[in-house]
Amino acid sequence: MKAKELAEHLDEFLRVKEIEDYLLNGLSVENKKDIEKIALAVDASLEAFKKTKSMGADLLIVHHGLFNKQECLPLTGALYERIKFLIDNDIGLYSVHLPLDMHPLVGNNAQAVKLLGGKEGRPFANECGVNISKEIILGEILTLEELVEKIEEKFNTRTVVWKFGKDTVESVGYVSGGGISFLKEAVQLGVDTFVTGEPKHGAYWMAKEAKINCIFAGHYATETLGVKALGGYINEKFGIDVEFIGLPTGH
Repeated sequence: MKAKELAEHLDEFLRVKEIEDYLLNGLSVENKKDIEKIALAVDASLEAFKKTKSMGADLLIVHHGLFNKQECLPLTGALYERIKFLIDNDIGLYSVHLPLDMHPLVGNNAQAVKLLGGKEGRPFANECGVNISKEIILGEILTLEELVEKIEEKFNTRTVVWKFGKDTVESVGYVSGGGISFLKEAVQLGVDTFVTGEPKHGAYWMAKEAKINCIFAGHYATETLGVKALGGYINEKFGIDVEFIGLPTGH
């Protein structure tokens, strides 16, 4: 299978052409080889590209790609080096941002529901006109400490916690990655705890005064879920070998 063929299938599966995004999604860099092994990563970094080559993969699928949809960047500096490396080594690059966050099966947020358990409630956060959030009604009442422990275990991460609300948690507002900008919507929804990737100074007093708990599980950690699930889907459907590249940023 060629990269272009696989990209066409993923574009349809992930509804890439239907979903507005500020990042460019889809096949960013084509290659000529048949796709026999795929690498998966969160970010399109030169280090990820080098690890893709060392593991003998023909295509890299990432969540955060190289290009902003609204910008035409000159191919100089680090961007030139990244693209040159891909072309010199005949490695394709496929990126998928918001469509992967919101996908009902392999999406970052859908996978979080699967890991934390419970059922989905109401959507509350829209980005570029699409819902990228999950209200999670937990299957059991947990203490905040129990929920933190569960997140750290399931997501393989260390959290930052703002304990401003109740000691127990029944409902969670969840947005993967940089979802702190949707704190106001989570407060309006009335959930006990808001979970996202990383904190922001300007949100601290809003959370405290609204008396809502916030758990920050890491931008990187919360967005490993979707690419791993997408890799599992590709492996099951096409029998192509997939391997995740772990390159945590500490954020």
